[in-house]
Amino acid sequence: MVKSSSSRPEIRVVAGPALVLRGNDIDTDRIIPARFLKHLTFDRLGEHVFEDDRKEAAASGAVHPFDAAESAGAAILLTAKNFGCGSSREHAPQALYRWGIQAVVGESFGEIFRGNCTTIGLPCVVIAPEHAAEACALAESSPATRAVLDLERSDLRMGDRSWPIQLPESVRERFVTGRWDTLAELHSAARSVRAVADRLPYLNGWTVGAHA
Repeated sequence: MVKSSSSRPEIRVVAGPALVLRGNDIDTDRIIPARFLKHLTFDRLGEHVFEDDRKEAAASGAVHPFDAAESAGAAILLTAKNFGCGSSREHAPQALYRWGIQAVVGESFGEIFRGNCTTIGLPCVVIAPEHAAEACALAESSPATRAVLDLERSDLRMGDRSWPIQLPESVRERFVTGRWDTLAELHSAARSVRAVADRLPYLNGWTVGAHA
């Protein structure tokens, strides 16, 4: 993540180890089970990401990718088709982000999930199925390989391999300029917001009809 001179968080490149999560149609209830939606803040959701799947894997003697020792410090999640489908809970991207995931690369995404990810600065980019298979195989065979997701070049690089990625241009532009951060956008327009607020009668004690 790169900070601009105006402190707006431009996201141009995400780099780090990649974590592979196999399977299509992984929904938001699996990403963060519904019982954790009662938390008043998102702060500890990372502890419970994929909690039920992780417990199920442990009970069968397996190790879930999010519990694997080689996944520690992973920054990029590699997944498959229709990731983030299901309910619209914003807790799902928050749980991934607070676990440490900084970008998700998949073959397709649930649209609401993808929008919620954009809102918190978590890029979800699409990669062709054959390229996803190659990237996943490389990450699994060599977990220490550094993955580089470059939103300016629109590619994913691992070792000496490179694959094109897809992201709507309007969304890509928001990330690389820092305009994905709606709060920063609001602050940057503080004077205009104040001017509009000063003209609104219901914010300034006017009585309806008094200034007709």
